[in-house]
Amino acid sequence: MFTAFEWMMAMRYLRARRQEGFISVIAWFSLLGIALGVATLIIVMAVMNGFRQELLSRILGLNGHLSIYGPPAGLTQFDGLVKTLADVAGVVLVDPMIEGQAMVTANGVARGAVVRGLRPADIRRRTILTENITSGSLDDFKGENAVLIGSRLAERLGLAIGDKITVISPKGNITAFGTVPRVRSYPVVATFNIGMFEYDSGFVFMPLEAAQIYFRLPNSVTTLEIFVEDPDDAPSMVRDIRAAAGDVGRIHDWQRANASFFNAIQVERNVMFLILTLIIVVAAFNIVSSMIMLVKDKGRDIAILRTMGATRGMIMRIFFLSGVSIGVIGTFCGVILGLAFSTNIETIRQWIQALTGTELFAAEIYFLSRLPAVVDEVEVVAIVVMALALTFLATIYPSWRAARIEPAEALRYE
Repeated sequence: MFTAFEWMMAMRYLRARRQEGFISVIAWFSLLGIALGVATLIIVMAVMNGFRQELLSRILGLNGHLSIYGPPAGLTQFDGLVKTLADVAGVVLVDPMIEGQAMVTANGVARGAVVRGLRPADIRRRTILTENITSGSLDDFKGENAVLIGSRLAERLGLAIGDKITVISPKGNITAFGTVPRVRSYPVVATFNIGMFEYDSGFVFMPLEAAQIYFRLPNSVTTLEIFVEDPDDAPSMVRDIRAAAGDVGRIHDWQRANASFFNAIQVERNVMFLILTLIIVVAAFNIVSSMIMLVKDKGRDIAILRTMGATRGMIMRIFFLSGVSIGVIGTFCGVILGLAFSTNIETIRQWIQALTGTELFAAEIYFLSRLPAVVDEVEVVAIVVMALALTFLATIYPSWRAARIEPAEALRYE
């Protein structure tokens, strides 16, 4: 399609002489703009994908894909219901659980927390907890006098393994002097750190029998957590779960429970993609301006080539190659830079933090304790295609304008 002569002339025009230095500077800035635009777009999309995936894996690892919430008095005879739900097609696991709000205190420090009561066997099946035990052992998580807490909560309360944490429930005992909060102390047998600030700093787990005693729900639970084979199928399985469970309580799937959170992430992701795409668009406009200036500067050369037999198509292809080369090289450099940065983003963050002495990714604000990045090959291909398409479109008009130059008029005004 392109001859060796056309390639030679196109590359020659990209290497501007001393008097054409300004044109060369614009071309280099155009190349740099496209490279930075592509790299930034890849990095931001990778971080957004990683942020969503990390949050999703932690939320679904610690919470059921579907939850049945019983009446205030709790779900009685829940073991039979657990067996019935476990036989539903697609259901992997059903865990009975007691969940309640409480205040926890130790060493004069108080924090609000979510208290969950689970059977020790059910706790061990949640790999996100068993694989992230930072101190202590789950072997001691049993009986009526043990709790498992997040490492950040233990750090804030100044607790170590064996120390006692006091749990205060707002649903207290009614006396002649009013309602007295229910207070009980439990020894900490283990701590966990799953990498999500909300859970590591605000969750307390205790054996189910201990929770039944503390919350005064003998032989009852407040919730049944259901895990299914594919979390994305959870909303479609609500009807089957309701048919098997009957009218025992409210059923919520994980997408409904976290809808506002993940919708906000998706909206932010789309807006960031749109905004950062403008960087590539601006770089494409720079290519248009640099190519128009190049065509104007090379008017005499174009006229000479035309008088020597070069066709309009040949002239158009020469300048098209010059402009496209800027976009292709810039896109290629941007992809390499973006992928290299994305795959090493946590190392780079740690290095910058050590160098500046500041915290760039506070877990209290961003929920996660590390900066995640997941590169989506389809998105990378889409970004590359978009950048190349914008580059090709940017070079069409200057190339057409070069091909329309009449040799006689160009030589007359030189």
